[in-house]
Amino acid sequence: MWLFYALIIIGILIAWMVVDFKLGRSRFIRTRTRRKYENRYSDISLISRGPELFDKMFTDIKNAESSIHTLFYIVQNDHLGHRFMDLLKEKAKEGVKVRLMMDQIGSFHVPKSKVHMLRSVGVEVAYCQTIKFPFPFFSSQQRNHRKITVIDGTCGYLGGYNVGKEYIDENDKPELSPWRDYHMRIEGEGVRDLQTEFCIDWHRATGKDLTNDQMYFPPSRKGSLKHRIFPTEGVNIEQFFGEFIEEAKESIMIGTPYFIPTNHLMDKLLKALDRGVKLTIIVPNQADHALVKEASFPYLRQLLAKGALVYQFMNGFYHGKVMVIDDHFCDIGTANFDQRSFFLNLELNNLIYDKHFIEIVKKEIDKDIKESDRLTAGELESVSFFTRCKEKVASAISILL
Repeated sequence: MWLFYALIIIGILIAWMVVDFKLGRSRFIRTRTRRKYENRYSDISLISRGPELFDKMFTDIKNAESSIHTLFYIVQNDHLGHRFMDLLKEKAKEGVKVRLMMDQIGSFHVPKSKVHMLRSVGVEVAYCQTIKFPFPFFSSQQRNHRKITVIDGTCGYLGGYNVGKEYIDENDKPELSPWRDYHMRIEGEGVRDLQTEFCIDWHRATGKDLTNDQMYFPPSRKGSLKHRIFPTEGVNIEQFFGEFIEEAKESIMIGTPYFIPTNHLMDKLLKALDRGVKLTIIVPNQADHALVKEASFPYLRQLLAKGALVYQFMNGFYHGKVMVIDDHFCDIGTANFDQRSFFLNLELNNLIYDKHFIEIVKKEIDKDIKESDRLTAGELESVSFFTRCKEKVASAISILL
């Protein structure tokens, strides 16, 4: 009898989660902020190694004169996280206006004592995407996955790296080291849009509107690279990526830690292969979360059968988020090529239309391929029965992976 009641309780819980999720997402989409930025011209440098990124970013923070706005999905309670927070503390003591925003769940390891220390010297600290009623399950799943840093309103950072020792090749799990990702340093017109995105998220988290304060939006100079900042919040990115895939004439390159496309994007990729477009996909060999690797297998089987090239990165953990279409379009940012990024998370990408920059990105992708093993259709067809079962489970909850 106890088993019967247990199954009833489990059934009610699952039904509540489904209803909570659907109603919560529906309300968010109806009330979300809709915005579309124009093409900008900025100077952009690509940074693909964690130690180099944090050396540059921390130097820029040290040289800040008026303001530091920084948002990360994850700030770890380790020596790099402490170094980052101590640096913000010192700048606040110098009189620089410092604001730190963290995702509530992604950065839950940050101790209250650290937050109190920051606030005591004038750093404004806020948590975004907090768990809220009446839809606690949906709000617990929708994360702010953005990584934005804006210094003095003139220098910005955007990309896939969070703040933690694993991102500078000091992972407690050797199989996930070194960490491979892409980040960008931006100077020019696009920084204004990064600042706007930070201010929008800050307003959501605190109720304080900074968008009309000209201190944070100084006049910007025109850079050399044409690009566009592209924010997404559970919609838009699927259709947008689909349009670019549809326009591809020669090649599509996708790098992602989690390859879990939508049916719409799978259809676009399969049609691209049918018309002779070369499709190359890079994914990690070693997964950092349960089921994400198995979730990709059904999609990869279909693409391999039509001639796609799939590479599994072997030298650590591949966390890059990049897409290159022919030689005229490149996307780098925070969104993975998965359903969580397409339908759930708050993401921020940079769409770049500069051939010289795209060649730099392609050279980095070539390095990644050289450190990868090519996956074959035979390998996926011969996986164990247990792996097939994990694929089924992963498919059922793919949006939450």
